[in-house]
Amino acid sequence: MRPSGRDLSELRPISIDTDVTKHAEGACLIRMGDTHVLCTASVEARTPPFLRNTGLGWVTAEYGMLPRATTTRNRREAASGKQTGRTVEIQRLIGRALRAGVDRSALGERQITIDCDVLQADGGTRCAAVTGGWVALRLAVNQMLRAGDVITDPITDHVAAISCGIYAGQPIIDLDYAEDSEAGTDGNFVINGAGRLIEVQMSAEGATFSRAEMDDLIDKAMEGTAQLVAIQEAAVK
Repeated sequence: MRPSGRDLSELRPISIDTDVTKHAEGACLIRMGDTHVLCTASVEARTPPFLRNTGLGWVTAEYGMLPRATTTRNRREAASGKQTGRTVEIQRLIGRALRAGVDRSALGERQITIDCDVLQADGGTRCAAVTGGWVALRLAVNQMLRAGDVITDPITDHVAAISCGIYAGQPIIDLDYAEDSEAGTDGNFVINGAGRLIEVQMSAEGATFSRAEMDDLIDKAMEGTAQLVAIQEAAVK
């Protein structure tokens, strides 16, 4: 039995609200259970120096948690003058994941930055950031298409992410904190709308896992991200 009472393949209640900020070209608030992440997309008519005069655009991401996103207050990273290794790793993951769904030549020499701010954390914040980040990106590109800034849609497919793991000896999907903190195996799966893997992060936290168990988790991740893609699609209509 899962602490939440959910079935092994059952996602937490998920919602994606758009038009949640005034100024960003694209924005949404994604809620996956008690994990809430604000995602905004900002378009700039510039690229990183290594892409100048290449005709290619860039999608990057920044990630952060508000001080009281968790049960106790965390010090703002700005106060210490540097980001933690965890923050850097997560925002690089988000950027890599979203670039996998973009034709950078169609984007042209401009950069879209996806800011993912965790308002409340209860496990799976990076997965929520990837999934919500795609919605913010989609909305920003829609605005660019309407304005004629791009002629060809640079977004080639959906990108969504879900956590899966082995908890109390059972494979489960969309781990909340109570499950994540006790899971024997923990994994994050980034998958596109066509069901192709973009990135897999898996580790044995307390016990090794078999090939058959990994295959089971991948199957669950495929089913879960298919549900997320449908929710994304409904959010951007």
